Amino acid sequence: MHASLVKLEAWLRNTVKPHEWSALLVSSGYFFCVLAAYYIIRPVRDQAAAAAGSTQLPIFYLIVLAATLLLTPIFGALAARFRRSQFVPAVYAIVAVCTMSFIPLFSLQNNTNATLLGALFFVWGSVFNLLIVALFWSFMADIFDREQARRLFPLIAIGGALGAIAGPTLTKSLVYVVGVQGLLVVSGALLALCIACIFWMLGWARRHPVAGEPDRDQRVIGGSIIAGAIETFRSPFLRRIAVLMLLGDCVGTLVYAFLLDYNRATFPAREAGIAFASSIDQAANVLQIVFQLFLTREIMTRIGPIAALVVDGVVKAVMLIGLIFLGPAWIVVVAIVTRASAYGIFKPAADSLYTEVDAETRYKAKNFIDTAVWRFGDVAVTTLLNLLRSVGVATAGLALLAAAAGASSAWVGSRMRRILPESVTRPPPA
Repeated sequence: MHASLVKLEAWLRNTVKPHEWSALLVSSGYFFCVLAAYYIIRPVRDQAAAAAGSTQLPIFYLIVLAATLLLTPIFGALAARFRRSQFVPAVYAIVAVCTMSFIPLFSLQNNTNATLLGALFFVWGSVFNLLIVALFWSFMADIFDREQARRLFPLIAIGGALGAIAGPTLTKSLVYVVGVQGLLVVSGALLALCIACIFWMLGWARRHPVAGEPDRDQRVIGGSIIAGAIETFRSPFLRRIAVLMLLGDCVGTLVYAFLLDYNRATFPAREAGIAFASSIDQAANVLQIVFQLFLTREIMTRIGPIAALVVDGVVKAVMLIGLIFLGPAWIVVVAIVTRASAYGIFKPAADSLYTEVDAETRYKAKNFIDTAVWRFGDVAVTTLLNLLRSVGVATAGLALLAAAAGASSAWVGSRMRRILPESVTRPPPA
């Protein structure tokens, strides 16, 4: 035990320089607050969608897609015009105010249209995620240089992982005490703490500027979504990444729709539905960390990222086949495992492949795939789901189709080996 502590201390001493410790702790706390704030409102969003029913998802996702396409260029234009010291805290303040503006609407929920309220909050919850999480990493990229990022970002991510567990835990504990309105206040308070962390980090960055880049706070976030679309269609690599995203979306969106219907049928009371949704998030986020620490890391270091993509597809296919034989309640397990696999196995592996393209392509094409392609997939899958249900396709048939999408994802992932350099697909030397 003592030897392990000595090794850990030596590793930390080599990884974090003395003047970086305060920035590391504040950045980790900042990311903790970001994901905790999001995962507090996510179960509220899911319950609002469940109250409306999964048949309304195509409309919800269509509005989210439109909002994404509208906000992405506006977001980029504002980021290009205003200094980080103005732009970043302003975005968090606006998000906090908008989140708490839903308090009176939920107070009057019994006298309002549940579908309309569900649609509004569903869209806002999705925009919330797009704004604050993407902005966090962009801000971190402006604070630290490339060498610091490689050393510190994995440690900063631990704060986010803990926040992703703390958020649904808080929701589950507080929903019966303070209700939805109180949860929104807690989320807003966490965003206020984010703003405090931002100002502290700006001060730290002025004291420890990135060498050779005195004007780094003028850097533009992201790039043109149109340029990203063009680059994606041109590149065989990016096209396959987009296909993998769509196949994963087929699985994730169908599982989400099934879970909403199960939530609605099993937990008619609003607070119980929110507690159930937060339990799913809590379990999925814990399992995601387990995958990242003990499975994904081993696969990617010993075999390579292609193998991780294949494993993710196989896991999804197997879980959905289980849904055919084990009945509706199995959707709870399916949701937990497939979400954990998507974020704990697929995403680290897929993101690691972007190191093979230049920085401009990473920003522009990845932004397009992670926003427009993803949201388009949501609309297409839920519309197809409603169509298949209308012609009599039952749960077993839908689950089989989703399992086929998971298996197809594994196959497409394995084919990535043909278009990537051998240095990427093989494991690093021991």
